[in-house]
Amino acid sequence: MSIPLNARKKRTLKTMIPVQEIKNEEIIMANVVKWLALSLIAGALTGGLIAGFLLALRASIRFVAALPDWRYALIPAGLLGSVYSIRLIAPAAAGHGTDKVISALHYRAGRIPFLVVPAKILSTILTLAPGGVVGTEGPSVQIGAGFTSALAVWLKFSEKERKKLVICGISAALSAVLGAPVGGAVFGVEVLFVGGFFYPVLLPAVISSIASYCVCAAMGVSYAVPAVAVPALSAASLGWCACAAAFFSLVCIYHVETVRFISRAFQKINAPLPVKSLISASVLLCVAAAGGDFLLGMGEDGLTGALAGIEQPWYAFFMKSVLLAVTLAGGGSGGVLTPTFYIGAAAGGLFAGAFGLDVGFFAALGFVACVAGAVNTPLAATFMAVELFGSAIAPYAGMACVICYMLTGLRSLYPTQILVQPKSDEFVLVDPDDKTSWKVRLRKKSRRKFSSR
Repeated sequence: MSIPLNARKKRTLKTMIPVQEIKNEEIIMANVVKWLALSLIAGALTGGLIAGFLLALRASIRFVAALPDWRYALIPAGLLGSVYSIRLIAPAAAGHGTDKVISALHYRAGRIPFLVVPAKILSTILTLAPGGVVGTEGPSVQIGAGFTSALAVWLKFSEKERKKLVICGISAALSAVLGAPVGGAVFGVEVLFVGGFFYPVLLPAVISSIASYCVCAAMGVSYAVPAVAVPALSAASLGWCACAAAFFSLVCIYHVETVRFISRAFQKINAPLPVKSLISASVLLCVAAAGGDFLLGMGEDGLTGALAGIEQPWYAFFMKSVLLAVTLAGGGSGGVLTPTFYIGAAAGGLFAGAFGLDVGFFAALGFVACVAGAVNTPLAATFMAVELFGSAIAPYAGMACVICYMLTGLRSLYPTQILVQPKSDEFVLVDPDDKTSWKVRLRKKSRRKFSSR
């Protein structure tokens, strides 16, 4: 009995591509198209919002810098203004931003009050314009996440879709601040978990980051980074890179522990937050009077100088960590990552100056390595290095970032990060349902028995 030609074709088709597989491809394609559109819109809108914030902030900084010396009196006024603006508009906006967003994604299904957006914009400008030592990435992340969370609520998204859109907002905000679209996207995904990576959201994160970057560039946000001379790949260069990475891990440990120690010290002060703001302002003013005002603010000028090969004072990164912690503990609003850029670059310049090496190159390595170590994002930091300094730095940046990430240990400027995979097999998860129950593996002591002859 012969089988008709059409029937044979259908049977062959079913043998080659199962029906279930075709359905899966259709579902995947529909999901990709949906999130391409959503991430493009979310990235463009977030980019426009962050660009407006960054341009307003820079204009405010230029305005204050042009004032006479009495402008330093604006530091206590700015910190008090930050405290009261957050208290009146949105108390959830307190802190340095990124950590609050990570907590919202892990424990509140990505729900962030929309009033956080105007509160964070106003409080950050009041903190940074007079000279508070904070960064722009934390507020930008909280602004982007708050906006996309509100957008997800308005679109009546499910919990899973809302969290996905909030991650797009995080990546778009970081791309707008860093000027590194791929690095910003990877950072937005990698920063949520230590030792884990949420791949399903990577595509929309990348699309939203690129859209945000393009909108910011079109609106006039500039991303000028000095060119860095990268040495030819050699065993000697890699050896110096490894040694520098070990040094950067010590810098990260100091940085994280200093921020934590000063935060706890201020919490023990039995005084209302406005009084603590005045204490913080007094510390900032004393440092500015003793060592100059180059340590105030985000540290962008010092970062640019270090990358251009200008060695910073040996105490620069020590004091920057202290002033960052003091500003945040006193109610200042801002991020921790931008000052960390300067801390890493200044440390890299110090290392290079001590051994007669290229200051600009090692400042660039310190820049990205301290990001990897202080917030557990080695992949994002490596991508950032390639986007900012060129592909030739990739082997050095990859080595420095991974070594610094490993040696910094279980520390982070973002304590709400969830540990998925520890940095050593000596740690075990006691309770699989509790991601905070990591303990050191207990080893039985082996007793050697010696027989006497």
